[in-house]
Amino acid sequence: MKKLINQPENFVIECLGGLFKAHSDKLDFTEDIHCVVRKDAPIGGKVGLATGGGSGHLPVFLGYVGKGMLDGCAVGDVFASPSSDQMLAVTKRVNSGKGVVYIYGNYGGDVMNFDMAAELAELEDIDVRTVLVTDDIASAPPEEKTRRRGVAGMVFAFKIAGAKAELGGSIEEVVGVTERALSNIRTMGVALSPCTVPMVGKPTFTINDDDMEIGMGIHGEPGITREKLESSDRITSRMMNALLKDLGPSKGDKLAVMVNGLGATPLEELYIMYGKIFDLLTEKDLRVHRAYIGEFATSMEMAGASITLFRLDDELTSLLDYHAETPFFSQY
Repeated sequence: MKKLINQPENFVIECLGGLFKAHSDKLDFTEDIHCVVRKDAPIGGKVGLATGGGSGHLPVFLGYVGKGMLDGCAVGDVFASPSSDQMLAVTKRVNSGKGVVYIYGNYGGDVMNFDMAAELAELEDIDVRTVLVTDDIASAPPEEKTRRRGVAGMVFAFKIAGAKAELGGSIEEVVGVTERALSNIRTMGVALSPCTVPMVGKPTFTINDDDMEIGMGIHGEPGITREKLESSDRITSRMMNALLKDLGPSKGDKLAVMVNGLGATPLEELYIMYGKIFDLLTEKDLRVHRAYIGEFATSMEMAGASITLFRLDDELTSLLDYHAETPFFSQY
């Protein structure tokens, strides 16, 4: 294992320490350094937005805490859920009296701890609502979509909810528009190599140099199929065909597209993929409103990429375009 770390057990704390030193103008934390909040939280008259999850996925989750997006985030160990106490601390810090919306990926440990935090918050008269992100089409068929994992599409959910809350939306309005956004978001990924959790010290799975796994999850969860590596165009076409079939857009629809690197994929390769995506959408008379190419939700040093399609209507377009500023995401 080759990593630029000190003691593996200090990996998360030292990462957070460096993050706060670099972005002290935007971020703060509660008594626990794992509880990240906006510097100006709580914001009077605004619905609070909170997320959380394991480390190892930067910029997800804490990288989207800031103006126009999230108000707080509880950070767990690598690929591990934060505790309910940590999530409660974030909830209390970001609550301005208008309630708090939890937006996070559909993973068992997260669901259990977030539900417990919500129950504890309600005992303190904080209205908490939950929006689960289930955008990974490879993790379950459409008829079982509530079992799907949350992956890179959650960034679009953060963006939509953040804009609606910043504009003064009620908790019901924030939940409603975020759920509507997620009903129009689909993601699929491909993995080319494993990753190594510092405390484990060895790859989380094995994959041959000339193989790929279509649909693998961001923690190494099994995908749909493992087979020989193909060209970028063939991989992209296969993923796009699956995404478009599941999303079912109509001619003339407007989309936002995200091509997300999983941690060890050069930006050049992501742009090669996007070129093919754009051509495929143009052939189907589908318009790209915004393109996001880069690392938005990673898996340590895993090589590979995911594609996210987000079908837009007028309101979702306006909210997507709304300005945001966080340590890892800026849009004006």
